[in-house]
Parts: sequence; C-alpha cells; structure tokens
Amino acid sequence: MAILPILTVPNPVLKQVSKPVEVVDDALRALMDDMLETMYDAPGIGLAAIQVGVAKQVIVMDLARENEEKEPRFFVNPQILSSNDERVEGEEGCLSVPDVFDIVERPSKVRLRYLDYNGVQVEEEAEGLYAVCIQHEMDHLKGVLFIDYLSRLKRDRAVTRVKKLVRG
Repeated sequence: MAILPILTVPNPVLKQVSKPVEVVDDALRALMDDMLETMYDAPGIGLAAIQVGVAKQVIVMDLARENEEKEPRFFVNPQILSSNDERVEGEEGCLSVPDVFDIVERPSKVRLRYLDYNGVQVEEEAEGLYAVCIQHEMDHLKGVLFIDYLSRLKRDRAVTRVKKLVRG
C-alpha cells in the first residue's frame, strides 16, 4: 500500500467528471487500498479517486471515530437512487480544500446503489453523517467541490487560502 498525493484546489483535475469502472479487479482493489491508507494518513473520513488524480468512480470512506475500530467502506460506481425532501445543514470540509470548513445543505437521507470492494452490488439507505459524506464524495465524481455550494466570495477566499497554505 502507498500514500498518494492529494490534489488541492484550484487543480483543474478536480473538476473532471469521473468515468464508470468496467470491472472490480485486483488493480482496482489496490487503488482502493492505497486511497484508504491515504485518507487515514490525511486524516479524513472520505476520499474520491479523482482527489488522487484518478478519474474513476471510486470512493473510500470510514466514519468510525478515533477511539473506535476502523470500518472502511468502498463504493464503486455509486448512484443515488432517491433522496428525501428533508434537508440538513452541516459543516463540511474536504481534503482537497484543507483547513476550510463551511455550512452546506443536503438531503438528510438518500438511497444508493454501488459495487463493494469485491464487486458485489449493494443497495441501501444512508442517513446522518453517512448520507452527507456519500453525497459530498459523489459530488467529486461529477467535478463538484463543497465550496461550489458557497457564495462566490467565500469560494474565492477558500481557494486563495488553500493556495497560500500549499505554497507554505
């Protein structure tokens, strides 16, 4: 396993739309393992493949708290089948927009379908932090960042801040 470099705004690769995965094979599982190690190292709770420069519809996630046993999850070609009308506001951050946090409104519950680590199709409901995180990560697959939901002023400030942070 390897820790991969995480792309940060304003890298144009982050705006690319990710392509569906044809087959879940050992090479894809190796990518997911590397992504998971990268996410844990960052540290974060979710990471989309495009954030490490791979334009494939792949997401890794682990919502376990620091003192809890790890619960890694893998999502290949995820789709939101439906969402409820109830909206929740929550503070979001992103490994590609380090040290920037802001409030984003999203559906509180979604029904999704995806392939797991072994290529088995799963269909389930997500709510709470899980629902927010999967929507955030799936946005990455469409080239959308959480700061795209903010006002232009807030978005520009976030990008400027990240540029300064990355420059050191």
